[in-house]
Amino acid sequence: MQDNVKDKIEDEVESLGDAITESTVWEKFVEFLEFRIINFTYGTGENAYDVVLRVKYILLVIIVIVATTYILRWIKNLVTKNMPKEDKAKFTTVFSFARWVIYLIVVLIIFDSIGIKVTAIFAASAALLIGVGLALQTLFQDIISGIFILVDQSVHVGDIIELEGKVGRVEEIKLRTTRAVTIDNKVLIIPNHLYLTNSLYNWTQNDISTRESVSIGVAYGSDVQLVKKLLIQAASTHPDVISEPEPTVLFTDFGDSSLNFKLVFTINDSFKAQYPKSDIRFEIDRLFRENNISIPFPQRDIHIVQKKE
Repeated sequence: MQDNVKDKIEDEVESLGDAITESTVWEKFVEFLEFRIINFTYGTGENAYDVVLRVKYILLVIIVIVATTYILRWIKNLVTKNMPKEDKAKFTTVFSFARWVIYLIVVLIIFDSIGIKVTAIFAASAALLIGVGLALQTLFQDIISGIFILVDQSVHVGDIIELEGKVGRVEEIKLRTTRAVTIDNKVLIIPNHLYLTNSLYNWTQNDISTRESVSIGVAYGSDVQLVKKLLIQAASTHPDVISEPEPTVLFTDFGDSSLNFKLVFTINDSFKAQYPKSDIRFEIDRLFRENNISIPFPQRDIHIVQKKE
C-alpha cells in the first residue's frame, strides 16, 4: 500500500516537472536567462577568447553579493558585539575598506568559475580603463589617502583637526571622504587627498585637553604684580579650566603703547575653547575695571611742521 502511494507521488512530481519544462513560460524564462548581454571575441588564432556575459551570470553575481553582504554584516556584528565604543569605531572604519576588497575578490572568483576570462576582459577594455583612470585620478588619490590614514593612525574618529583654516571634530572616516562637525554644528566633508597635500593639525592626538592663551595689554605704569594676580584669578575661577597644570602669566613684551601679557591655561575640551576664552576675557575686563587698571589703545603723536614762506 505504501509503495503504491510512493510511486503515485513520484509519478505526479515527474509529470509536474515535465509540464513545467514543456510550458511556454518556462521556455521564455530559460531563454531570458540565456540571453547574451555581451558577446565578442578577443584576439586571433590560438590566443582568441570568447567573452560571453549572460543574464544568468548577472543574476548569479547579484545573489552572491547579497549573500556576501549579509555574511559580512553578521561577522561585523559578531566581532564588535563586546568591543568598547572607541575600538568599535576604529574597526568599522577598517572594515569599510576591507569590504570593498572582498566584494572585488568575490566578483572575480565568480567570473572565473563561470568561464569568463577576466584577463581577456581587462585586455579588451585597456583603452577604456586608461581613460577612466585619468578621469578618476582624484578619486584614486582619495582612496589611497584613506588607506594611509588608517595605516599611520594620524587621524581617528573623535579627533579635533584643523585643515585649511577649518576646525572640526571627526565623526566618520570613509573610503573617499572624512566627515567632521564644526563648532557651529555644520558638517564638513573633507576629501581624503587633502591630507597628503596640506598640513594637518591634530589638536587632540596627544590628549583631549589643550593649552590655550589670552593676550592682554595694560597701560604703562600699571602694577604688573597686581595684573598677574588678576589674570590668574580670572582663569582659575572658570569651571572649564583645569587646576593642573595651573594657569600662568607671561610678560611677553614692552609694546609701543602697552605692557603685553599672555595668560596661559589648560581646558578639558579644546573643541569648545572659544567659549571659555570669551568668558575669561569678560572676567579680565571686569577685574581690571574694579582695580583701576586701564587697557590702552594705540596712540600716535603727530607733529605738524609749517614751512616759512
